[in-house]
Amino acid sequence: MDTRRMFLRHLAQTSSSPIAIHVQKAKGSRIRDMEGREYIDLIAGISVCNIGHRHPSVLRAMRKQMDEYLHVLVYGEMIETPQVEYATLLSEHLPPTLNSVYFTNSGAEAVEGAMKLAKRATGRTEIVAFNQSYHGSTQGALSIIGDEYWRNAYRPLLPGITHTEYNSSEAIDLIGENTACVIMETVQAERGVYPPSPVWIQALRQKCNRTGTLLVLDEIQTGFGRCGSLWAFEQYGIVPDILLLGKALGGGLPLGAFIAEKQLMRNLAFDPVLGHITTFGGHPLSCAAGLAAFRILIKKNMPARVAKKESLFRSLLNHPRIRQVRSSGLLIALELENAAQVQQ
Repeated sequence: MDTRRMFLRHLAQTSSSPIAIHVQKAKGSRIRDMEGREYIDLIAGISVCNIGHRHPSVLRAMRKQMDEYLHVLVYGEMIETPQVEYATLLSEHLPPTLNSVYFTNSGAEAVEGAMKLAKRATGRTEIVAFNQSYHGSTQGALSIIGDEYWRNAYRPLLPGITHTEYNSSEAIDLIGENTACVIMETVQAERGVYPPSPVWIQALRQKCNRTGTLLVLDEIQTGFGRCGSLWAFEQYGIVPDILLLGKALGGGLPLGAFIAEKQLMRNLAFDPVLGHITTFGGHPLSCAAGLAAFRILIKKNMPARVAKKESLFRSLLNHPRIRQVRSSGLLIALELENAAQVQQ
């Protein structure tokens, strides 16, 4: 079979020029193609493979779970050990107010769930989001993305959303008694790695407290040690009301989550019952893989080595065409002369 030709013919394309490496095997930090060429995967599946491809502990956990059961019923109805153990371990490594985990299939679905939870819990409809942000491609997530290039083709979008500038005093002024939530990336990754001012994000947190507005932090890309601490928000002395996770959460398998305080999360269980539901969210195989990967991340204290690796990359990224290097741990962006930004 001409696999490349069939790839272009039968798989929906997301761009006119896909990378189109025909993958044969991936292990550790390397990918090998069908011709035997090896590539160092510096993008880590876009922040998914934080402990590398096919870690032996993850594979063992997957095999064990496959021998026991796969899908049994919609999320939240059956007691499934991988879900319970993973939610417990996550809670143990988060602030006490982030103690209830809702597993989804992806980060974008976690965004959707958090938007619903914020509206349901506050009884408000307005959302503050940020220009040049990225939160996913579903209709709700797309509505809060801060780039008209991505939004324009899919209007009308959700009403009640105001976009403002990251790190601006205007953002704080916009938060009021009708604001259900502020949704933001802890570090604006897709924009090209722009962190917040600690003073600004702390002031934003305080304004949310005063107005009863929920602060939703999107750590789908920044979480799991990528920025040098287990969670990027730890570096800024704040705690969100709702935390969004994805990508590395599943250890290489599809998994997302939004996490909040138990009483806050209860709002999705009544009026209406099943206020948020998913068939495959928190799939036991994904949770088993993610749990194994998270245990490795913690056991080997991988976040502690990020700063050293960041310094190494910054020292090596030296070329006449590189105008600027911006980084937050292993989120690294290059601004190139006469070229679009390239992210790592």
